[in-house]
Amino acid sequence: MTGWTPDELMTVNAARALAGARTCFVGIGLPSAAANLARRTAQPELVLVYESGALGAKPSRLPLSIGDGELADTADAVVSVPEMFNYWLQAGRIDVGFLGAAQLDRYANINTTAVDRGPDRPEGRLPGAGGAPEIAASCGAVLIVLRHSTRNMVDRLDFVTSVGHGSGPRDRSRLGLLGKGPVAVITDLGILRPDPGTAELTLTEVHPGVTVEQVRAATGWPLKIAGTVAVTGPPTPAELAALRAMKAA
Repeated sequence: MTGWTPDELMTVNAARALAGARTCFVGIGLPSAAANLARRTAQPELVLVYESGALGAKPSRLPLSIGDGELADTADAVVSVPEMFNYWLQAGRIDVGFLGAAQLDRYANINTTAVDRGPDRPEGRLPGAGGAPEIAASCGAVLIVLRHSTRNMVDRLDFVTSVGHGSGPRDRSRLGLLGKGPVAVITDLGILRPDPGTAELTLTEVHPGVTVEQVRAATGWPLKIAGTVAVTGPPTPAELAALRAMKAA
């Protein structure tokens, strides 16, 4: 028995992955929960940036969307969307972009647009791209958080919304994309990182109580495993308290 849920464990580890970042361009949902937790615990000076134009947002509760008034009310400044993208994001002024995904492939490419539902059925529409393609292209590094299953971690995307590492380590430079691209994928089972040579996602850490075989079984491609797989640290009482208070607000 543990005193936390898999989602709480994932969110805590996603928040920890922001260590050292000064600015974070935040996607809504799981990324927003992790980024706000980081700011409430180990990184109170972390500047949260939302694509609606909020710079330095400090919401007292988890925002419902990028248009949540709480973001503008608590921001250091609110700028226009064109300024946000042209001056702050695409100019390379954001350290980390934090994204979610409906589908993810072995090179950390993301689909948030549409899924194939099978013969004679219309495609399933997803929330869409929003600013994710530009976040994935232009931030200094990208973190991705999602729940781990063969439905989400797929061998081939139904649609490429945001480029991670394309089909290998040279694709980002060939496409003229700034930054390192995805540097970690945090799930409710563990953490995957791109191999330095191939850029293919490799399991480097599992969460307490999770086995390598569980992660393999939940992945839709033959998953590469690091020579040594570490175990992430459990959430601290302070991290759990902050996360639960934030969600209850």
